[in-house]
Amino acid sequence: MDKRRENKIAKLKLYALIDKATLIKKGKSIEWIAKRVKDLNASLIQYRNKSGGFSEKKEDILAIKSLCGNIPLIVNDDIKLIEYCEGIHLGQDDMLNFANDIHDAADIVRRALGDKLFGLSTHNADEIKTANFLSVDYVGLGAYRKTDTKDTDNILGNSLDIIAGFSKKPVAAVGGVKLNDEFKNVTYLAVGSGLYENNGIFH
Repeated sequence: MDKRRENKIAKLKLYALIDKATLIKKGKSIEWIAKRVKDLNASLIQYRNKSGGFSEKKEDILAIKSLCGNIPLIVNDDIKLIEYCEGIHLGQDDMLNFANDIHDAADIVRRALGDKLFGLSTHNADEIKTANFLSVDYVGLGAYRKTDTKDTDNILGNSLDIIAGFSKKPVAAVGGVKLNDEFKNVTYLAVGSGLYENNGIFH
C-alpha cells in the first residue's frame, strides 16, 4: 500500500456513513449530520446518494467537507465525483463497470485514483481472500445486521468477526453496526443509521 494512503488509514476509528435518503427520512440537515460526525470524532466519512444527480451530490460533498474540516470524505460508487473527495468506495457489482475481471477492474480504478483511498465491499470469506491481492486500501464487510438501507439476505452476524480475520486489509464492519459494537478483527465501525441514535457511546 502507498505510504500516504496507509497513513490516512492508520488514523481511522469511526467510519461515518452519510446516506442522503436516511438523512431526509430522519428530517435532518447536512449541517446537523456534519456536527454529529465531528462530535463523534469520526476519522472517515462516506457520502452515499443513490438517487441524486451530479450537481446535488457535488453540493452535498462540498458542504460536508467545509463543515467537517480535515476528515477524509469518500464517495460511494460515483467515480465522476472523485476530484472532490479523498477516495471512493465500490461494491462488487460496481467493479464490473470497469472490467469483467476484478483484478483488472481494481487496477483500472487504482490508476484513476492515484494515491486516493479505495474501498471495496465484501460479503464472505472468498471475497475477502480475493481482496487481499487487490490494490484496495480497506474492505467493507457485511451485513452485520439487517438494515432498512440495504435489502440483503446475507446477514453475517457474529461470523463477521471470524471472516474479518482472513483479511490482510483493514476491515470496516458494515450493516446495522452500532456505535458501541465490538469486534476483535475489525478496524472500523461503519455506522449509518446508528449516527442518529443516542444509545451508545463511541469507544
